[in-house]
Amino acid sequence: MIQKMEHVAIMVRNMDQSIQFYTDILGFSVRLQGSKPDREMAFLYFESQPGMEIELIQEKTGAVEYSETGIVNHLAFTVENIDETIQFLKEKEIAFTSDEVKPTLEGGRMIFFHGPSGEFLQLVEKVK
Repeated sequence: MIQKMEHVAIMVRNMDQSIQFYTDILGFSVRLQGSKPDREMAFLYFESQPGMEIELIQEKTGAVEYSETGIVNHLAFTVENIDETIQFLKEKEIAFTSDEVKPTLEGGRMIFFHGPSGEFLQLVEKVK
């Protein structure tokens, strides 16, 4: 029986750049980083939610071609105040895919942006 989400894996082009983005800009912490002959991996988490992680994977051999489209469509982050978060990210020179925040199905608000390897990321402000 499934108990909870474990992690979301993201293929990245540059591990150091991606770790810096997720830690310095989005506030993740690195739990584990290591490598195998064909790939480098890192597991990151939020202090407030240690049971859910993202795994960053960088292929070293070129045997697996990086794809702009994949099984994982996007990674979503819940935020308290989407306007403040957008302003913070814009100060870090993060560009958004649209100029306006859009409504969610549940009446909240959301907007998309890209990570350093082109991964599709979403901010979600839930209904209060």
